[in-house]
Amino acid sequence: MEARDSRAPAARSEDDLEMRTATAGERQLGDFTMALEDLRLIPLALAIGVIASAVALVLLDLIGLITNLLYYGRLDASLTSPAQNRLGLLSVAIPIAGGLVVGVMARFGSERIRGHGIPEAMETILVGGSRIEPRLAILKPISSAISIGTGGPFGAEGPIILTGGAFGSLVAQFFALSAAERKTLLVAGAAAGMTAVFGTPIAATMLAVELLLFEWKPRSLIPVAAASALAAAIRIAFANAGLVSAVPLFPVPARAILDDAGLLSALAVGIAGGLAAWLLTACVYGAEDGFKWVFARFRLHWMWWPAIGGLIVGLGGLVDPRALGVGYDSIRAELAGQISPVGLVTLFGVKLVIWALALGSGTSGGVLAPLLLMGGAIGGVMSPVLPGGSEATWCLIGMAAALAGVTRSPFTGVIFALELTHDQNSLLPLLIACIAADAISVLALKRSILTEKVARRGFHVMREYAVDPLEALFVRDVMRTNVVSLEATRPLAELEALLVDTKHDGQRLFPVTGPDRALLGVLGRREVARALESPSQRTLLVADVMQRRMVVAWPDDTLRRAADRMAGSRVGVMPVVARDAPAALLGLVTTYDLFRARTRLLEEERQRAHVLRLRRFTTLRPRVATAAPGPQSGSDRSAG
Repeated sequence: MEARDSRAPAARSEDDLEMRTATAGERQLGDFTMALEDLRLIPLALAIGVIASAVALVLLDLIGLITNLLYYGRLDASLTSPAQNRLGLLSVAIPIAGGLVVGVMARFGSERIRGHGIPEAMETILVGGSRIEPRLAILKPISSAISIGTGGPFGAEGPIILTGGAFGSLVAQFFALSAAERKTLLVAGAAAGMTAVFGTPIAATMLAVELLLFEWKPRSLIPVAAASALAAAIRIAFANAGLVSAVPLFPVPARAILDDAGLLSALAVGIAGGLAAWLLTACVYGAEDGFKWVFARFRLHWMWWPAIGGLIVGLGGLVDPRALGVGYDSIRAELAGQISPVGLVTLFGVKLVIWALALGSGTSGGVLAPLLLMGGAIGGVMSPVLPGGSEATWCLIGMAAALAGVTRSPFTGVIFALELTHDQNSLLPLLIACIAADAISVLALKRSILTEKVARRGFHVMREYAVDPLEALFVRDVMRTNVVSLEATRPLAELEALLVDTKHDGQRLFPVTGPDRALLGVLGRREVARALESPSQRTLLVADVMQRRMVVAWPDDTLRRAADRMAGSRVGVMPVVARDAPAALLGLVTTYDLFRARTRLLEEERQRAHVLRLRRFTTLRPRVATAAPGPQSGSDRSAG
């Protein structure tokens, strides 16, 4: 038995960092992980982009057709608002009927059509292997078109995102792909669908990163961006053919750049948007809990809940019909400053009540457009007391802040507002407001309105992106070099003392070496104990029972690679050998050693210290030597 040197330190000194030269293995490492084979997803993503764009535009036409047919009695597929209908009390029956149809479809078709759309896509990605059942790709857009077309106060973007994602997942399932690759194609379909509707390819890509991909990697970002860009090109072609509008969805006139007072006002709107995020999230899930509690006592099946939600929507439409439907017309009116502060308060209150209660009833519809409308109302109501901008300016800032605060996607909020309006002078106040709203939302709420629904189904979503500490350290930084190795020619009976030696209790694997100290195999502590229990095996040599096939690590492996190798081979400890000399044993690395990277990260996050200090420097005065009293000689001694 041989014990090697002490354990290597977890961190290197500054001198070591300055003198160190990267090894050949380290020079092969890159900032990102992407291989040429990952490019094969791009053609599939482009094909999905075409399909999702077509499906999204068909969904919008279907919503317009249902609205025009039921509220105005005409065959027209153009998207219109129910606000101008002349049906009176009869209009209340339309959302009730729509809710009833959606409930029946959910009961006998698929319960997954209920909800916002985005949380369902997130759940499929996180725990469903990015596999969406085919019938959902049909039932979700139809149920959403019925719900929104009959006056439901929802946006089309959530259903479009889920529907586009469903078609992306279906295409991916026809190929031999991994769950990660299916996720990429699912999100590509979702981003393409959103782009086709809103004409916002960058915001759709950012939404994919901030909400759906759960990673920032070129292997997924590039196909998603490609699909989104192609969807934007298709929309441009449709606009040139007169099939869709060529102008932004919410065009606004050019505004002057805000001054310092205007930027402070943007901060105030952002704070209000963050507080609104708390209010909106609490209202939606309070309504959902209320439906469950009330109707559980009356034993009323959830199939009937959307119809009751439709009744509330219909009654709300009598109070303020502008709150019905997707609300694009109302958003344009807000941005044009055409709604009075009293009207904005009414619109906000009615929209909030019917939207929260309808969503709580379990019907099908999205949240982004309602957030824009209610956020715009908040900004408009605050405009009389805010210096530096017009009512339309603060409506725009409020829209983005509400979206950023509720969804916890600040950059999506900034870019979405920018692409919807093309108002580039609002970029800086948008950034200030969205970041402020996100900060307030994160501090006030544990989860967003989207992840709360996933959490209620028993899954936790962590949306923070950070560099993996296992990628920052190498095996040599944490490996154990104080290792006991066994000679291959040693009898097993002589190892009995090793098992009771407390000094080496922590070593679970013993490297086996030959006469030239070359690594021949490994032997686990359990195998040694099991062999010693059998009288027939006690006479065997270590070489007779050792494992010759080993999973090894190299000192210049990142801890992530070592962890992946451990997980793939289902081992908890590996010998470390030199890359250029596989028989040269350098030490052992265990799963516990991998935790040292996490320990180092925790120390960096938790340990606070003054690295530099400001000190008060005082002027140093020269000291004057004083001669001791007494008789002096003829030649005085100098004190200098």
